[in-house]
Amino acid sequence: MSSTAPPIRLLLVDDHPMVRAGLADTISCEPDMCVAGEREDGAGIVEAFRSARPDVTILDIAMPQVDGIEALAALRADQPNARVIMLTTLRGDHQMRRALELGAAGFLFKSTVRRDLLDAIRAVHAGRRWIPAEVAQTLVEHLGQPGLSERELAVLACAAGGNGNKQIGVRLGIAEDTVKAHMRTILAKLGAHDRTHAVAIAVKRGILTL
Repeated sequence: MSSTAPPIRLLLVDDHPMVRAGLADTISCEPDMCVAGEREDGAGIVEAFRSARPDVTILDIAMPQVDGIEALAALRADQPNARVIMLTTLRGDHQMRRALELGAAGFLFKSTVRRDLLDAIRAVHAGRRWIPAEVAQTLVEHLGQPGLSERELAVLACAAGGNGNKQIGVRLGIAEDTVKAHMRTILAKLGAHDRTHAVAIAVKRGILTL
């Protein structure tokens, strides 16, 4: 007497209704999958997970209120075994590396999601990772490079807003000489020629969002 395995339950988290609808349409055509729940923001993801009891969660990295990285951190803290695929349009390494550190099982680019979605879901459900070659290459390119501290990120964000060292110091409550020291460290860590170049690199790598 044969038994049929229950369908893979999916929780979809993305702030664009059309994206969720596209994912749901593709999933609904598969007999071994079903949509167990949907959310439009990362806020409340723990409660949504407990309610939907998904086998795999598909989580958008970029959302306006609680983004995917924050949501992933909250979810994995509450559900350490949660299997999560991050959905993204980004090509930088910073958020991808952070997602891996938090326990993400894979990545899907929105540009190729229709092609890769089902294979990624089945792989992650089976306990494997789904890391596209482009993601792996991007991560390897920056392997071993030191990250920016929270203070350095704050300084760079202020610089991206067009503020000079004195203005940054006032905004952050630190001395102008301290700002200069942070900026020198930022340039060295990012391999940048000047602050404009540093901002450009940070945006490309997903360290800053303008």
